[in-house]
Amino acid sequence: GRGSEPLTEPRPSGSDGAGCLVTAPDPCILTINGGSSSIKFALYRIGEPLKRTLHGTVDRIGMSGTTLTFDDAATNRHDSRGLDASDHKSAATFLMDWLEEQHGFDAVRAVGHRVVHGMQHTAPELVTQELLDELNRISPYDPDHLPSEIELIETFRRRHPKLPQVACFDTAFHRTMPRVAKLLPIPRRYDAKGVERYGFHGLSYAYLMEELARLGDPAATAGRVILAHLGNGASLAAVRDGKSIDTSMGFTPTAGLVMSTRSGDLDPGLAPYLARTEHMTTEQFYEMVNHRSGLLGVSETSSDMRDLLAQEASDIRAAEAVALFCYQAKKWIGSFAAALGGLDTLVFAGGIGENAPLVRARICEGLGFLGIEIGERRNAGNEAVISTDASRVTVRVIPTDEDLMIARSVDRILETDPVKE
Repeated sequence: GRGSEPLTEPRPSGSDGAGCLVTAPDPCILTINGGSSSIKFALYRIGEPLKRTLHGTVDRIGMSGTTLTFDDAATNRHDSRGLDASDHKSAATFLMDWLEEQHGFDAVRAVGHRVVHGMQHTAPELVTQELLDELNRISPYDPDHLPSEIELIETFRRRHPKLPQVACFDTAFHRTMPRVAKLLPIPRRYDAKGVERYGFHGLSYAYLMEELARLGDPAATAGRVILAHLGNGASLAAVRDGKSIDTSMGFTPTAGLVMSTRSGDLDPGLAPYLARTEHMTTEQFYEMVNHRSGLLGVSETSSDMRDLLAQEASDIRAAEAVALFCYQAKKWIGSFAAALGGLDTLVFAGGIGENAPLVRARICEGLGFLGIEIGERRNAGNEAVISTDASRVTVRVIPTDEDLMIARSVDRILETDPVKE
């Protein structure tokens, strides 16, 4: 059983030594979700169900105005403080110092990390030196995320060497995709080096499928589902009988649907064209398609869908950015419905998917031939089911929760593979 013996020695009173006491009241799981310029964290009390007691974000890492913001349900505290963090290492060190001071840290039994790229890994795994070595080796696959995620794991290992850590891979959900959906049409020798379509947002998709099952939607286990995770990063996934068969992101998270600052799919000929005409380097092209394109690039004003919706009546650039996003999402739904051979359930999630009724309505407009019919009042009210009673396809809005999915994954690993000292 999980609570039978401590994973580490209790920390002596007054000491700054590493360790936590797992037999203390309310043992917890700490989740860490490291992005390219932020670290989200949360504490979950172990139980049925898992209960979040603390959560927060270190934002704007490597920029001016780096801030730690947190909400502590246990003490009813909400606060933020500035810090000087020029890189992920200093931000991780600051966060560790701060977490160790918080009530409840002594009860942390394990740490779960979102790891964006997991190559062939199909499930969450306990972090070992071998796994860390592998992640370091594959970091060129995702230079925006992997190095900082590895830094976070290593910071915890240095400070709390006995504390179990679990890597939760964002790519794992899509390892069920058939080979034809993974293949890239480039010389075959690259396939042997792992250059293929991987897909991302897997933690979000895994959570959404668990929620679908909890809600009693039969399509969760035996049916055709399209999941639309629409946020700053945006992608869609086609799921048949509970397994991913295709997704819009590819070898990197830059592919697929237009996003806040990422271009999504582009003609590969654009890179050599810009190299010839503007002397653009590979690094400049990478910077452009990841950080200066998408909604921001088309609108020239904002990467935030809320701003663009507010400006679209007076600014054609904002209107075109919104229209492009909705048009592309509609096309992906159509193509995935073809891959699935029809559609039973469509799920909207993510910041845009959960909170922008206008965007949902425009995406679904004209999809009546697939059996999609949106109820105007239900959609405007952000109801859980926004399709009409007559709609052949159930259209849902489900708030996603990657951090809770990480905590659940860690909890299951502790349950099935209790770590011994």
